[in-house]
Amino acid sequence: MDPVRIDVSTPSRTYRVTIDDGALDRLGRLINDVRLPERRFVVSSPLVWRFHGVQFGRTGVTSEQPILVPDGERYKHLATVSRIYDALTRVNADRATTLVTFGGGVIGDMAGFAAATYLRGVSLVHVPTTLLAQVDSAIGGKVGVNHALGKNLIGSFYQPHAVVVDPLLLATLPRREFRAGLYEVIKYGMTSSAPLFDRVAKQRKEIFARTAAVLTPIIAESCRIKADVVATDEREAGPRRILNFGHTAGHALESVTKYRRYRHGEAVAYGMLVAA
Repeated sequence: MDPVRIDVSTPSRTYRVTIDDGALDRLGRLINDVRLPERRFVVSSPLVWRFHGVQFGRTGVTSEQPILVPDGERYKHLATVSRIYDALTRVNADRATTLVTFGGGVIGDMAGFAAATYLRGVSLVHVPTTLLAQVDSAIGGKVGVNHALGKNLIGSFYQPHAVVVDPLLLATLPRREFRAGLYEVIKYGMTSSAPLFDRVAKQRKEIFARTAAVLTPIIAESCRIKADVVATDEREAGPRRILNFGHTAGHALESVTKYRRYRHGEAVAYGMLVAA
């Protein structure tokens, strides 16, 4: 299918979400089109880099060493973000810097927060590698970390300058992680699009087989829904709160189990059951 391009318009920034099978191979051109600072650093996790680091290296996006930090909600705290600051400071990165996040939602949240706060803000590009990040967390500008007393208590709204979604990256995603991301798609269906909900129900076999002709349009529709809501209410003053369906109880479940038992999408699924 042809690339899908969705423009997200917010008071703080307008940016494009590009959804295309094989988009990672064209990442260098896509970033150059946005005219961002040419000194670029990729922030990823050791696991993602093991699977996709060679392919990322071929994009020519950066010649800098990757900044690899641990992944997972239990590592999503200020100490991990400080490691990103340390890496940037050691090489004298200045405001003419672009951070490229390459990983799931936690990597995007932490590196996005680093981008928002390092030298009061540097350019940011998200390249999400999980279904949950592709359909949800990479879009909308929420960045931050957890605190001992609760999830996402420290953070900011900082819109990226571009989002590049390559559904082919999901080929290496464990089934449990894939299923957890699908719960966020179901959330969109329940709150915003009955046709999307029906499509997921009818095509679940093809979705779990990761058939591109079925999965990529579902990702694109989810991104459109998120983009439309964010454009209406960037800072969650009203309409955007619908995207929190299932998250109140879900966040509590994650916190009480110390982020070790449930994936975020799984906790949201239980939260939707509670809310319904």
